[in-house]
Amino acid sequence: MKKTTKKWLALSMMVTLAGALAGCGTNGDNSAETALGNSQAAEPIKIVVGTGTQFPNVCFIDENGKLTGYDVELVREIDNRLEDYEFEFQTLEFTNLLLSLETKKIDMVAHEMEKNPEREAKYLFNKEPYSHWKNKVAVAKSNDTVQTIDDLKGKKVLTTATSAQAIILEKYNKENNNAIEIVYQNGGANDTIQQVLTGRVEAFLSADFTLPLIDPNGDLKLVGPPLSESNTLFMFRKDDAEQQKLADRVDDAIKEIKADGTLKKLSEQWLGADYTTSEVQ
Repeated sequence: MKKTTKKWLALSMMVTLAGALAGCGTNGDNSAETALGNSQAAEPIKIVVGTGTQFPNVCFIDENGKLTGYDVELVREIDNRLEDYEFEFQTLEFTNLLLSLETKKIDMVAHEMEKNPEREAKYLFNKEPYSHWKNKVAVAKSNDTVQTIDDLKGKKVLTTATSAQAIILEKYNKENNNAIEIVYQNGGANDTIQQVLTGRVEAFLSADFTLPLIDPNGDLKLVGPPLSESNTLFMFRKDDAEQQKLADRVDDAIKEIKADGTLKKLSEQWLGADYTTSEVQ
């Protein structure tokens, strides 16, 4: 159901109930007033969804200046199916998304977020995943010296602060005496490929489906076994009853979108293949 349909239905109910109220006179019967009040309370709840603009095919600005991509169009599909909510986007730097969620500037994060112990301790995730990925080491195609993360000891590795990849690198360094020189960049940087090709950094970590999106010329390759394998989910504030209700309703919608094949089509359209199924829970 489109937003305009939601609003049209609410308006129709208001008109109908207003007529009933006018016809009931002043005999003390306030049932129409009660119904009118209930209809007003049934207006869709506005949800501000935080996302980015620098993630190719996931959340980005197209050539027409429109915010679109896999995560964006999925949220729009969820919006169509949940008449009790109305979703609108707010674009932010990736590094500001979680702080904006905590401070209630946004109500939900849509940015291919992986659930890991560090995030799960602070935030609420919905339960129904909408994509799945494997993180590996990305290096220049001509680089044959790096085969695993252990080969990155003593080398510069690029990452974005607060990202799932940053957490993997930070955990590795904690266990290996800071063996890797982690180079942080902000979420809006778009020179990752060039930094590797020019030798400013040796590598970065990338999800399997992400690399072709940011490296369309195929200058890089993924090496080694997966460093993590994770479902992606939406994020909400923890210990908040309204946020839990929203997460549950989002799960209801995702289940429908999966069941009728829409999620698979969105993944194939934007990510190049079906990345919606996994054995990981």
